[in-house]
Amino acid sequence: MFKGPTHLSGKFILRGQAIGFSVLIALMLAVEFLRLPHYLFGESREIIWTRIVWRVAIVAAIWIVVHLTTKRLLTRLHELEEFLRICSWCRKVGHQEQWLTMEEYFGSRFSTETSHGICPDCARQQLAAHREALRCEAVRPTPDRS
Repeated sequence: MFKGPTHLSGKFILRGQAIGFSVLIALMLAVEFLRLPHYLFGESREIIWTRIVWRVAIVAAIWIVVHLTTKRLLTRLHELEEFLRICSWCRKVGHQEQWLTMEEYFGSRFSTETSHGICPDCARQQLAAHREALRCEAVRPTPDRS
């Protein structure tokens, strides 16, 4: 189903939802079979099967919608986690607050989407180069046009 960083957390989330909805259905059945409506509200002692079936069906339908929505959102989250920042100048990959060479990073991973950025080292180098170029233009004398 899921692969990558959201793999385990996604399974835990879906498992937690399944446990929660199962407990809810079990409680609904227990309320009816223990005849709590009779003791608390004075209803008749007989079990009303249509009420049980409708309540379980509604909770199951909500469970299915929640499960499918959560599964879709976890899949999308996994896709977004797979984007990479790559420096436009030196081609280093930004990964967990550090910049690695492409070889270091892709040595352990396969088929990943990429995006471009600039690492701090290249930003400093390029900014220094641009400042130097501007400084040289400012110092250069302009030719006389007389």
